[in-house]
Amino acid sequence: MSRVTPLIKIENIVATVTLEQGLDLGAIARSIPNVEYDPEEFPGLVLRLDNPKLTALVFGTGKMVITGAKKTEMLIKGFKRILRLFYKHGILVTGKPRIQIQNVVASANLNTEVNLEIAAEYLDNVMYEPEQFPGLIHKMNNPRVVLLIFSSGKMVITGAKSEEEVVLAVQNIYKKLDEIGALREIAEEFSTEEIL
Repeated sequence: MSRVTPLIKIENIVATVTLEQGLDLGAIARSIPNVEYDPEEFPGLVLRLDNPKLTALVFGTGKMVITGAKKTEMLIKGFKRILRLFYKHGILVTGKPRIQIQNVVASANLNTEVNLEIAAEYLDNVMYEPEQFPGLIHKMNNPRVVLLIFSSGKMVITGAKSEEEVVLAVQNIYKKLDEIGALREIAEEFSTEEIL
């Protein structure tokens, strides 16, 4: 089969941040405009940025969960913006923050159709029940990610710890699907005028 280039799009990067100090969420809510804080509903404070477009859940323990980034650079830029916002409103962060990516969610298109029956037969660690769900779930070991693969060649990748792991996962599954003969060219569509 002729080699096609899969398209990959990072949808969301989820990271945790540890500030190694406690935070007064009430003081932050009073100081910084447009934050959501209702401790009876949720123990954290919700801080949304417009540029870059991120959401941070900030907890009194000094831990944060940041979501919405499409690139690691965007995540870091957003976190620095949060720190500057804190400093501007008198909230000092004294420790060295630790950022850890927990999950990179991506979508991909292999640009070829996938025979899921063949994939289910020859891949390890799969769940495929077409009567229940039209996709095949594959737990990949290298890198450790979960792939949701559809017969159209479209996929969802979760569990990666970096953008590089997403690219490696897509390259690995493409190669494996090609080796086992589960890839097929997308049939060209002809109009009735072209056929006649």
